[in-house]
Amino acid sequence: MNKLPIAKRVQILSMLCEGSSMRSVSRVCDVSINTVAKLLADAGTFCAAFHDERVRNLTSKRVQCDEIWSFVYAKNKNVVDAKAPPKGAGDVWTWTAIDADTKLICSWAVGQRDAYWAAAFLDDLKGRLATRVQLTTDGHKAYLTAVESVFGGTDIDFAQLVKIYGDVRGNAEERRYSPPDCIGVKKMPIVGNPDEAHISTSYVERQNLTMRMSMKRFTRLSNAFSKKLASHRHALALYFTFYNWTRIHKTLRVTPAMAAGISDRLWTMEEIIGLMDEAAPKPGRPKTYKKRIAA
Repeated sequence: MNKLPIAKRVQILSMLCEGSSMRSVSRVCDVSINTVAKLLADAGTFCAAFHDERVRNLTSKRVQCDEIWSFVYAKNKNVVDAKAPPKGAGDVWTWTAIDADTKLICSWAVGQRDAYWAAAFLDDLKGRLATRVQLTTDGHKAYLTAVESVFGGTDIDFAQLVKIYGDVRGNAEERRYSPPDCIGVKKMPIVGNPDEAHISTSYVERQNLTMRMSMKRFTRLSNAFSKKLASHRHALALYFTFYNWTRIHKTLRVTPAMAAGISDRLWTMEEIIGLMDEAAPKPGRPKTYKKRIAA
């Protein structure tokens, strides 16, 4: 099978991680949109396995969790009237857990914003931790039952930060695309003995902004949204590998993987693609058939 030169693949994947849409990548790199889609699928599949294998035995002390909204093909309210919506069409939520000290994305999941996905997400997070942590989430009620079922009442220090919003300035029509004003917060210890000074979701909320800036499909009021759920997951897997392993954090001066102690060096996109090529199934030799010649 013919492959693009590694430099071209590095360019394509790097642009996808830096906020370019698939069609703009196709135009700039002079490749077909199908080539970009196929490369994204291959990279996403590899990066999901890469994260699952290497982000383990974390010695995190403080973890913050949040969910970020997007949609696939159409928003929930428009799926009914959509023409031939694919499986998975509608609103979709990305659950993320970030280490407050190393800024490592410890765990992530793509699904719905319900109790089932909250439990699945936290179960995955627990399997990656080697130490007891202080966990902070927003006020989403699904976390309450999920933390109890996954961690129990003794294995974690858990608190929620509930923000109180209100519209205190400006006219509603002028501010329809602006976020509401946060007029107060309420820190609520739930399980264990969480340190009140570290009950915060600031880092994970900042990570949400980084995701929206780094992946065009998360940009609001555009037509760059995901058209397939699989592509959405592939893009996220690629982004989290890029963020954790190859992008130097501006404040830390190292990558989050280095800060977390699961890497001793800066990785490059070339190395990620090299490992992806090594993991790819090798094409078999074409079969040859000999014609039987009648005697």
